[in-house]
Amino acid sequence: MSIEVAIHRGGYQEQEAVISNIEFNVQSGELVGLIGSNGAGKSTTLQAIMGVLPFMKGQVSIDVYGYVPERPIIYEYFTLWEHIDFYMRTVGKEQNLTVRAHELLEIFHLADKLHEFPTSFSKGMQQKVMLILAFLENRSTYILDEPFMGLDPQAMRKLLHILEDLKNEGAAILMSTHALDTAEKICDRFVLIDNGYILQKGTLETLRVTVALEKGSLLDVFDALLEGNAHG
Repeated sequence: MSIEVAIHRGGYQEQEAVISNIEFNVQSGELVGLIGSNGAGKSTTLQAIMGVLPFMKGQVSIDVYGYVPERPIIYEYFTLWEHIDFYMRTVGKEQNLTVRAHELLEIFHLADKLHEFPTSFSKGMQQKVMLILAFLENRSTYILDEPFMGLDPQAMRKLLHILEDLKNEGAAILMSTHALDTAEKICDRFVLIDNGYILQKGTLETLRVTVALEKGSLLDVFDALLEGNAHG
């Protein structure tokens, strides 16, 4: 499966568009990075893709997806295992997903926290809970909003291995992130957004050509594009 996005206008009320002319796709087996400064329109774009933005004109095609939110969504009176059990019961696959759940708990070193309340966890541990829930089922598409937020280096490494495996299995992955150094290493293509519009999109090599930077990093390219847009 792939993700196809053609958003003409979108926002929180019809009179004020936050994003405009956002068009791109994510193919099977591909990881695309959605890059932009704070307030550029990344999260609004993801909300439009997921169908939860109050106002949107355009078309989006996406299969049932796994999702990592920008901020962990934690239920106050649920233990870690109750969060997992609630998800499995909601999708009706308790028996099929239990083994996978325990695998992910071991991967992210939370197996000894099963009966504790995630509200007492650190931000990084809460983020691991979101990752476990997102990757319980094998999906053909994934939307990840700042998935590295709060993670320690070891957890980041584990997440990178999971993303590589998902790509190899043919998943289409769209990831919004400020971790440009990491994104540069793992993303196949990029969609650079500023002020609600797409600045540029393509591979790092093609983006370098647009700003005449032979060996610039993703951050160098992004800075150059923002500078050019500011003076455009």
